[in-house]
This record gives sequence, structure tokens and C-alpha cells, in this order.
Amino acid sequence: MNAPVYDAVTTAHEAPAPWQPLLDEVSIAVLAPDADSHWTLTELPGGLRMLEVHTRGNPVEIRLSVSLGDAAGYWHPQGGWRRTLVADWEGRSTVSLVNGPAAGCLYEHSGATLLTFAAADPVSEAAVRFGVSEENDTHVVHLRMPARTGPHRLLLVPRAPSVASALRTLRDWFAAAHPPMPVPDAARRPVYSTWYAFNQNVTAAAVETQARPAAELGCGTLILDDGWQRYGNGRGYAGCGDWQPDPAKFPDLAGHVARVRALGLRHLVWVAPLLLGPEADCHDEWAAAAPAPATVPGARVLDPRLPEVRRHVIDLCVRLVRDHGLDGLKLDFLDEAAVYAGDGAGDVGPAMTELLSGLRRELEAVRPEVLLELRQPYVGPGMTPYGNMLRSFDCPADATANRVRTLDTSLLAVGAAVHSDMVMWSRDASAEAVARQLIGALHSVPQISVRLDEVPSEHLEVVRFWLGRWQRHRELLLDGRVEPGRPDELYPLVAAARGDECLLSVHGDRVAVLDFAAYRRFHLVNGSDRDRLTVEVTGGGGPVRARVYGPDGRMMDDPLTLLPEGLRLLAVPRGGLVSLTHTEGPR
Repeated sequence: MNAPVYDAVTTAHEAPAPWQPLLDEVSIAVLAPDADSHWTLTELPGGLRMLEVHTRGNPVEIRLSVSLGDAAGYWHPQGGWRRTLVADWEGRSTVSLVNGPAAGCLYEHSGATLLTFAAADPVSEAAVRFGVSEENDTHVVHLRMPARTGPHRLLLVPRAPSVASALRTLRDWFAAAHPPMPVPDAARRPVYSTWYAFNQNVTAAAVETQARPAAELGCGTLILDDGWQRYGNGRGYAGCGDWQPDPAKFPDLAGHVARVRALGLRHLVWVAPLLLGPEADCHDEWAAAAPAPATVPGARVLDPRLPEVRRHVIDLCVRLVRDHGLDGLKLDFLDEAAVYAGDGAGDVGPAMTELLSGLRRELEAVRPEVLLELRQPYVGPGMTPYGNMLRSFDCPADATANRVRTLDTSLLAVGAAVHSDMVMWSRDASAEAVARQLIGALHSVPQISVRLDEVPSEHLEVVRFWLGRWQRHRELLLDGRVEPGRPDELYPLVAAARGDECLLSVHGDRVAVLDFAAYRRFHLVNGSDRDRLTVEVTGGGGPVRARVYGPDGRMMDDPLTLLPEGLRLLAVPRGGLVSLTHTEGPR
């Protein structure tokens, strides 16, 4: 186990180990330094399996292998846009609390899963190698896990009809094992953010100008992003560390926060508490505690494994909330702690757990319903005890990326509300283009970031309609049973169902199935580039009441009163939607 990690070109050229049947068509091989290591597989409630590998506290390599079958793709939290199959000489990732859990799902073209797993410990660092073994015609996953006092534990899900259904089983287990942070209603309301609207050029007056229309449009929270603090300029991070308001921009930050809150909005500010820049007044005091440079320009990273760093970070965050009357914090760049991973000085994960546990505890003492936003990649099950808003990674003006990233996060999100990246668009955009951005955020809590006092009035009507529609269907979208389809197809047809109601968002030329035997009401959102949707009616069909809306919410004429079984084209404008209610008799 002391040899260089993954020095063999392919997994077939690594040190051999005997394979044994494990579950379904999955086989297992274990490499451990003690000869009497062994494993057990136990069935848990709900059909989940717990694999325990006993190695007397030593590190271990657990290898999983499954026949390729009709494999279409492999989803994992760090997959990004690489969600099809890769060769085993290419598939590698390092996982930990702050950069995503050890988890993955191999699935077929039908969407059914072949292998779904997750490490039961979402905190510790681990190395993962995965991909198609060209020599063996299999898909393999090799996990190298560090020493621990008890057995190494891996969760396995038997074959399931979809990736989402398989990962729901994992979510249920993680929710019980790592109880999530409470989620106030404010975490489940739309957000106005200053970032794309202003970048670092924020002032109290400018932000307050946006706060009133944001509240009127239905936002419940305002996030004051980067630029409020001293030395917050130039798009770099050389000034990070002091976290004091810029006196020219925010001469009275507490007064500004109070004025925003008086409009009915919660108020959060952005902070990157692990970053330390040379321009900060406190740089010399803390420089020795930040030996490694950050991956973002201009800053170094405070080492969270140092007790004095953890105390410092907690104190500064509590001070911000207490002194300025804030409702919470947008915690950025926590993944920078990973620069210390594997340096031989200790696992970063337990240190971050201790830091974040203390931070939550002391912030809740000041603000019981504190809001804490985390963002990809640190949104896995191990992080949800420490944050209740999980945001998509930055994807300005990219509606597809917002849809894909929020749904990716939702697949393993435990408890917390998943948020979109801030929605933005240009002032000369069409109403349909504005609607597309909001539809891309539909299956999450939408965040918006444009200058609301400067966009055309027709844009505001689109925002008003879609935020109002989102609010009407909030429980369906956030709490319903979501089936987004295959990850490699980028989720072109997403279904959210709850009770007798189903919402389908269509983002390509796909056929939406309307099963009136399963649901009485359907809402079809047209996120495609055509002014029509194709549906297949099942479950008997029959009389319906139809309401068609344009992207700005205007009602459209539609004579539809009957939907018989079979294929049919529905006239729905792009950026709009149709709501269908099955009626038992004449209208």
C-alpha cells in the first residue's frame, strides 16, 4: 500500500487479487496488508446492502467489477461533463468531505443501473480509479481507502430502474446517518444575488435599489456577494482575510442590512474564510498558518487542521453575523482546503468536520434559523449537517449547465434546499430567452442576478410569472419524486411528481408521457426551441381542461378539451407551459 498510487497504466496491470461474487453481476476483490482480512455483506432495511471490509485498522483497496452489458454511462459527483464511459487508464478522482463523496453509478441505455455504490464515510480522503477495462470487457471501480479503527464500509444498491431511484436509496441512509441541518422556509424561497449584476462594484445604495423589486417579484433572500469587504476589487483574492466592510461602499453595513430586512428579505453576505491574501491587514499574523497557495489567484489557504485556524474562522464568521445583524453567510471556497490533502500531515476531512460543527453550533446560538450556503463540489451528504442551501457551481447565462448541475446535486442532496447558480441574461434578450434561463433553474430554488431597475419591463413580467409559477409548485418541485432520466443525455425530460400532480419540463425534442391513470393534473414546461410539445397519452385519456401560458404568463387561446390515448402535438410557445387537468365529465 506504500507504492505510488495507480502507477499501472490500466487496472489489468495492477497487482492481482482474487475476485469473488458480491451482488447481482458485481464482483469484488480486496487488497489489504493483513492476510486474514475479510468482508461481509449485510442487507439493510429498504434493500440497501452494507459491505464491511475488516483489515485490522489498515488501509485497503476495494475493487468492484461488473460486466459491461448495455452500459451507457457512469455518473459520479465529480463527473462534470464527462458522464459517458471512460477507459480505466483515464478515470481518476480524489474525494473527501470538501470535494465530493466516493460514490458512483453505472447505468444502461434503458436507464437501469448496473452498479451503484457510496462510501459510508463521506469525510475521509480516498482515491478512486474507474472506467472500462479494455482487457477484461468490464467496468471497474477501485477505491483506495485510508486506515481506520473499524471496518471499511461501502454501501451498495441492487439494480434499480433508474439512477435517481438508486441514489434515493443512498440518500435515505445518509439522512439517518448524518442528520441534515434544519432548513428554514427562507432557504426554500427565491434569492436575489448581487454577483452577476454588479460583480465587485457594489454599494449599499445600489443593492438597496435592487432589494425592493426583488422582494416584490417574490424573492425571500438577498445575498451580498464579493466586493462588500475592504480590498474587494480586481476579481482576485489578494485582499481576503480581514472581512471588514469597505467604508466607501458600506459605511454602515448593519444599517444597510436592517433596511433590506425591513423589505421582508433575509440578508446573507459572501465570505471565503479560508483564504488569506497579502494585502490583508492580518496577513503577517496568519501567514505561517497558510503555507499553501490557493488555486484561485492571489491568495493562500489557511490550514484547517490547525486548532487556532478553526477558532479564528469560527470567530470571524460569528462576528460578521452578530455585528451586522445578518441572517447567514455564503461560504465560498471551502474546497480550497483540499490543497492540503495527501501531504502527510493529516486528513483534512475530520478537521473540516470539527470546524464546521463548531461554526454551525455557535452561529445557531446567535441566529437560531441561520442560513448557510454551500456550493459544488462541497454539497455531498457529509456536508449537509453544516449547510442548508446547496448551490450549483458558477455557470453564468448557461441554462443547460444550471439544469444539469442542480439535478446532479439533487441526486445525493440530503435535507438541504438545492439552489441554482444565479440566473442572468442580457438586456436585449427576448422574453423566450429570459424564460429559458429561469426554466433551467426550475428544479431547484432559483437565484437571479440582474439589475432589476434596468431590464425591460417585459423581462420583469417573465420573471414575475416564472417565480410565481415556481412558488405555486414549490413543494412539487423540491419535495416531489424527481426522475430526470439518464445523466449522459443531460436530463432533457425531467418529471417531478407528488400526489395526483406531475410537472414535466421538456428541454429537447422528446415525447412526454401523460399517464392519466397515475396523475390527474399535468404541467408541461416548454424549455425546447420549438413552439410545440409532443405527448403520448396513456391511462385512458379523456376530457381535459387546458390552460396555456406564454413565457410572460399571458394566457393563450387553446380549444383543447379532449386528449385521447396516443401521440399528439400540443401548441405550447417556447418558454411557456400548459396545465392539463383530467375531468371526469363535461366541463
